[in-house]
Amino acid sequence: MKARLGWLLPPLLVLLGFFGYPLVLIVHQSLVSESGEFGLSVWTQVVTSSEFVDAAWRTLSIAVGATIGCVLLGTFLALVIAFVPFPGARALSKLVDTVLAFPSFLIALAFTFLYGSAGLLGAGGFLYSQWGVLFAEITFYTPFVMRPALAAFSQVSAAQLQVAASLGARPWRVLRQVILPEALPSLASGACLTMLLALNEFGIVLFIGAKDVITLPMLVYTKGIVTFDFPEACVIAVVNVVFSLALYGVYQWVAKGGHRAAVDAA
Repeated sequence: MKARLGWLLPPLLVLLGFFGYPLVLIVHQSLVSESGEFGLSVWTQVVTSSEFVDAAWRTLSIAVGATIGCVLLGTFLALVIAFVPFPGARALSKLVDTVLAFPSFLIALAFTFLYGSAGLLGAGGFLYSQWGVLFAEITFYTPFVMRPALAAFSQVSAAQLQVAASLGARPWRVLRQVILPEALPSLASGACLTMLLALNEFGIVLFIGAKDVITLPMLVYTKGIVTFDFPEACVIAVVNVVFSLALYGVYQWVAKGGHRAAVDAA
């Protein structure tokens, strides 16, 4: 028991030092006003402001929209790669893995070169709006849904498909009753992960330069770096952390549910 605690103590100290201590400082700073008074005055001021409410709703709407778009596009692409034989399907699947390693600001820069006011297609008005940010996030985060969907579709046995076809089931019915139910836990897990990442997305919004698209991460940046209003920045950061932890809990619950379902099926 003591040996086990001895191995556990160093990583626990690292976790508390590099994550717990800064988080405690942020929470403490959010409770101290600029005049040095300790209390909830900064929280009341921030969470009741129209600036915060608008940023929160915009953050949630972009995250939900990006998640829906990624699930639809990622599922479609995974279905095509998994069940529609064509030359280069394997190379395309490998390309998806490569895209997962790219930083998000590269997508924003690529979109600027393509759709910016001085870009090849010159659709600047679209790019610098909330729709441009949403389109960029869907492009970047689709592989996070597509990869687990491909893994789930690869587990669907050919015998199931052949039996369904022999019973006269049309392709849409096979998709709806055989294929998608098998992939539902993976799709739900990918959707939760995508929403978690989109909720905290900063690079795409910053590099696209959509001035009217103020999300919670952008508001933290503005308050903390531009205007040096650290108490308000800490309040917004704590709210964003709470949202992220809640979504992470949902993601873990969905992932565990999918694992249990796979074990039960086996």
